[in-house]
Amino acid sequence: MQWFSHVSLYCSGLLVKCILIFEIAGFADCFFTLKAWNAQNAGAAAILVADDKIEPLITMDTPEEENAHADYLQNITIPSALISKSFGDSIKNALSKGDMVNINLDWRESLPHPDERVEYEFWTNSNDECGAKCESQIEFVKNFKGAAQIFERKGYTQFTPHYITWYCPDAFILSKQCKSQCINHGRYCAPDPEQDFSRGYDGKDVVVQNLRQACFFKVANESGKPWLWWDYVTDFAIRCPMKDKKYTKECADQVILSLGVDVKKIDQCIGDPEADVDNPVLKAEQDAQIGKGSRGDVTILPTLVINNRQYRGKLDKGAVLKAICAGFQETTEPTICLSDEVETNECLENNGGCWQDKAANITACKDTFRGRVCECPIVQGVKFIGDGYTNCEASGALRCGINNGGCWKGTKGGSTYSACVDNSKGCQCPQGFKGDGVKTCDDVDECKEKVACNCPECKCKNIWGSYECSCSGNLLYMREHDACISKHVKTEVSWSFIWVIILGLAAAGVGGYALYKYRIRRYMDSEIRAIMAQYMPLDNQGEIPNHVPHGDI
Repeated sequence: MQWFSHVSLYCSGLLVKCILIFEIAGFADCFFTLKAWNAQNAGAAAILVADDKIEPLITMDTPEEENAHADYLQNITIPSALISKSFGDSIKNALSKGDMVNINLDWRESLPHPDERVEYEFWTNSNDECGAKCESQIEFVKNFKGAAQIFERKGYTQFTPHYITWYCPDAFILSKQCKSQCINHGRYCAPDPEQDFSRGYDGKDVVVQNLRQACFFKVANESGKPWLWWDYVTDFAIRCPMKDKKYTKECADQVILSLGVDVKKIDQCIGDPEADVDNPVLKAEQDAQIGKGSRGDVTILPTLVINNRQYRGKLDKGAVLKAICAGFQETTEPTICLSDEVETNECLENNGGCWQDKAANITACKDTFRGRVCECPIVQGVKFIGDGYTNCEASGALRCGINNGGCWKGTKGGSTYSACVDNSKGCQCPQGFKGDGVKTCDDVDECKEKVACNCPECKCKNIWGSYECSCSGNLLYMREHDACISKHVKTEVSWSFIWVIILGLAAAGVGGYALYKYRIRRYMDSEIRAIMAQYMPLDNQGEIPNHVPHGDI
């Protein structure tokens, strides 16, 4: 018994019918794929299946039943998803109240996208005899190899391949089954490829080849060429298939040598499969199978993990490429994620609703994998500032070099004026103009508005961006004083002033020379008198006795 209902579902912008199934414990007696097939036949465009208990969601797999290869498995075309019990209950409650429920399926937001690099893991197997599942794995590797190597070579992603192994219980380590399916004394095991212990290759052969592929990646990664793993796995599947009895070390070594990788290093990494010791590589693989954080345990093959979140979708190039591209932070996606076959460029229609300068071919619309963002750009070192939707304004020292900073600019009669000034904000009409500075700057008629050339003798003529002022008669216009003066008066005054200066300098020279002569003469007279006073009395000096009275001795 199951409780189910119809719910409106938005998928790619279209309102479609979706069947929502609520599992009831003990009654979920048909496989997930059969539910999807029945829903598709009922006319549903999508199906959501709610879990019947609170638990981490798991990845649905092809049913292991007698009709596991039923035709309907290959004919399911509608999207299907498993949702948690709590989410399913909330939808059920809303439907029970008669509410209209719209669900928007946008898988692009289901993956974390914290930065400009995506880390992803691919859990796979070298076995090529497990039917459709193995065929789909190797087909995916072949088709996705080109994109994966572009990502790795340019550092956009960090890829790691992984391999699932099991261990043999202690009680059965010495059994024939464990010895044929396991290596390293029952520590690492794989199922028999043909599910027949009496023929073909054994599970331990698969474990060894899985280990060889893991070691190949380890050695290639240490040499700085992790992308070679995709070449090796592809070439090994083509050149060394089980059906041709070439699933051997010899064939694998030939492939390794053709790719220029050191076989000895890989052999050292593999070690001795018969030794009763842990293999570091396979031990790490078993530890990695255990879920951590938001990622659950890895229990089925193939499993793809992107940014530590298990990918649940179709294993083909297009779907996986979109999922990986969804893991990049917006505006950091590589070019391959923005190609027409991966996403739709929303900036092509109405510029995405963002700001745009058509004249300079500059836009704030940036196409990303998740959609467009409106963000003012940086063009030729000039940063634009604004909301990105209605306004983006150039700023900085070179802003006028980009479409004149978005400001008005005009040329007429050989004269050019601009409303843009570097290292400033906004637009301001230059002197002689008025307007908003962005779209218009109109010439100011200084003559009509009487802002200049207002003296009685002035004659004003307006020109574009300025004015010309002349004076009547033989007068000269002084722009700084807005006045007219006589040219002759100016000349007479000028020559009179010059003659005054010359005569003044001459008088000062004569006076200075007379003063000099007078002071020299007085100095010479005083010196002569001093010399003569030493030898004879002068008229103004008393006679000096030349003997002393005896009474004074």
